[in-house]
Amino acid sequence: MKILILEDDKLFNETLEDFLEEEGFSLHTALDPYTALDLAYEHKFDLYLFDVNLPYETGFDLLEKLRLANDTTPTIFLTSRDDKASITQGFGAGADDYMKKPIDLDELLLRINAVLRRQIREDKIVLGEYMVDCNAKRLYVNDELLSVTAKAVELLILLLLAKGEVVRIEEIEEKLWHVSEDASLGAIRVYITALKKYFPQNIENIRGVGYLFRKIF
Repeated sequence: MKILILEDDKLFNETLEDFLEEEGFSLHTALDPYTALDLAYEHKFDLYLFDVNLPYETGFDLLEKLRLANDTTPTIFLTSRDDKASITQGFGAGADDYMKKPIDLDELLLRINAVLRRQIREDKIVLGEYMVDCNAKRLYVNDELLSVTAKAVELLILLLLAKGEVVRIEEIEEKLWHVSEDASLGAIRVYITALKKYFPQNIENIRGVGYLFRKIF
């Protein structure tokens, strides 16, 4: 999962980057809101971690700009402000969570995972430049519909919900086919091949067991 960190304290910025990289996240960092805005336009992120007190403008102002541009990326504010008015302003700007400094890194990780889990449970799943429409069973890249069957998208969703754990062949057959239908190992291989066209480094075959999806965006 790809995270953008906006924090003008260089040492704390580096601390967050080191900690989250060790937890398996891909990181981009910025020390000011202008740089962060450029990065947000250049890349698709799964989460924003924004400081509030920044040079030029506040993190609240930046998030409001992003939300006006239809950027719905989940956002957690990390700030020394803890007054009710600031908390209200933060959530009003479109934040998903709000943490008071000094930050406990273990708690931050729990909150990040909670926000990302909520994102997975919603109708759409964002994977870098890709978006999965869970209701329509469609896969998009940069808003362009890809030629992937509904069954293949169902398999992709199943792998994503496993959060890096192996999904066994038996479970795939159970979830993708109704009781009255004949499950097909050959069809699963076809779906996996179709998905690997777009996620070649993410999908791994555990021979004789099943498949897993590694999030390396």
